[in-house]
Amino acid sequence: MKVGIGLRDIWPERIRLRSIVSLSLPIMGGMMSQNLLNLADTAMVGRLGASELAAVGMGGVATFLAFAFLLGLSPAVQAMAARRLGEGRRADVAQPLNAGLMMALLVGVPLGAMLYLVSDRAFALLSDDPAVVTAGIPYLKLRMLSVAGVGINFSFRGYWNGVHRPSRYMITLASMNLINILLNYIFIFGHAGCPAMGAAGAGLASTVATYCGSLLYLFIGLGQSRRQGFLKALPARTAVGTLARLALASGVQTAFYAAGATMLFWIAGRIGTAELAAANVIINLVLVGVLPAMGMGLAAASLVGKSLGRGDDDDAYRWGWEVAAVAAIALSIPAGLLVMRPGLWLGLFTSASEVLAVGRVPLQLSGAGLPLEAVALVLMNALMGAGDNTRVMRWSIICQWVFFLPLAYLVGPWLGGGLTGVWTVQLFYRFVTAVVFASLWMRGRWRKAVV
Repeated sequence: MKVGIGLRDIWPERIRLRSIVSLSLPIMGGMMSQNLLNLADTAMVGRLGASELAAVGMGGVATFLAFAFLLGLSPAVQAMAARRLGEGRRADVAQPLNAGLMMALLVGVPLGAMLYLVSDRAFALLSDDPAVVTAGIPYLKLRMLSVAGVGINFSFRGYWNGVHRPSRYMITLASMNLINILLNYIFIFGHAGCPAMGAAGAGLASTVATYCGSLLYLFIGLGQSRRQGFLKALPARTAVGTLARLALASGVQTAFYAAGATMLFWIAGRIGTAELAAANVIINLVLVGVLPAMGMGLAAASLVGKSLGRGDDDDAYRWGWEVAAVAAIALSIPAGLLVMRPGLWLGLFTSASEVLAVGRVPLQLSGAGLPLEAVALVLMNALMGAGDNTRVMRWSIICQWVFFLPLAYLVGPWLGGGLTGVWTVQLFYRFVTAVVFASLWMRGRWRKAVV
């Protein structure tokens, strides 16, 4: 059993590099369509004004928090499906998907109804700017109607990535996001006979597009995964139990991460509305920059899970380091672009001089941290692909809530460091998380995880 790092563990041979690329590219394609949607959403709403831009940014993060548990279905389904594939149990590969869909409906429908009813009061807690609250409440309420659809879509995402068929995920997500962009144009500005809804139109477009994606996933699944057990019978109790355990850990982690992102927006809002708007633009830009690492992280989870299913944990160990190395090199390109020309990228999404002024240096700091983010993301996903979700949850929460957020508030609003101070702390936070997940991967306790 390996516990160290050698050159052979860090850079993949040609055939293994091809495996990484062939799995990652479709995932990145799907995620690119999502990020293009986020950017298009930001650009369209940004034309309405800084308050609407800040409202949608805050509402989007709050939505992420609301969806947290159901988002945890994706890594859980992926880990189980990849492990069954590696074990050669092809007739059972879709059982985790069946369990995920059942959980998405049983949890998502009542949760969405409850969140819809409390959206008014919840958003009022996130901002004390009346204009931001007025624009943000209808956006958030409409987004809450899509909770069950999000759970369905993320269960399918985990399944297609886990069985090494990510092109199905890419096609569906790209189609869904094209629908979303078209509906954004119609609902936000009032075209094709629809009234101009402003920020609320962005929320309605996202909800309608989400359920369109669910229907497309269902159609593809029925056509291509019936032999793997898709919707042939109710999932076994053991499959549901394992999925619930993994999804709960991932969901709690995602909930704390989303709450932390909400807190980051709250901290930016305490500095000023311009800073809040700039934070929204920066985060959306960074999501594009970090895209290769996110795609490779999901690929690493599938490769690790399949290797463990075959009983080859040393091969799984190599996959973690190799994918992390490739991702770090890949992210050096967007890192350089963000560091060298921050004003150019910010100017694509806002013309407000006050937003441009406070956003330049934080965007450069975000760019500088992208290679570190790549290592952390890949190894975190590799650990979850092995089924070590609880340890990932624990350390993610510690890094974000014990280290980053308290220090960000202290340096930013409290000591007057502004948005630059907050993003400087974030750069150190990325370094810490990369070191933590690298240490967890080296120690190897993930080898004993039961999936």
